[in-house]
Amino acid sequence: MSQVEEFLTAEEENDIVKAIVEAESNTSGEIRVHIESSSKIDHFSRAQQLFHFLKMDNTKEGNGVLLYVAVDDRKFVIYGGQGIDRAVPKGFWDTTKDVIASHFKKGNFKQGIIEGVLMAGKELQSHFPWNQNDTNELNDAISKG
Repeated sequence: MSQVEEFLTAEEENDIVKAIVEAESNTSGEIRVHIESSSKIDHFSRAQQLFHFLKMDNTKEGNGVLLYVAVDDRKFVIYGGQGIDRAVPKGFWDTTKDVIASHFKKGNFKQGIIEGVLMAGKELQSHFPWNQNDTNELNDAISKG
């Protein structure tokens, strides 16, 4: 079994998807989690590639957030679309990154991802509140590479 498949159990993945659904329930923003073993390029550039590949740059308001994890490299990136990057306060992603990193250092990968997703959702809600015309533009499932 690969490191990616061992990173989270099926139950943990389901819990993360539930957190994504919860985080998106009060916002028009879109949140995705992508997990792969490693990256041949720098991790920020890889997150940018995946953001485009997952069509996250096609959201109506540019308010997608990707949490990218490279398991073997022991790295992760939070990458937000142009709309959300313009809206969030300076240092927001650093605060979210620190919360995730503190859980990851303890081996609490599921909890780190869930808290990061929920923090992103709360921030998205304050800048991009849900309205009755909103649709879920992107799949909530964890993608893997």
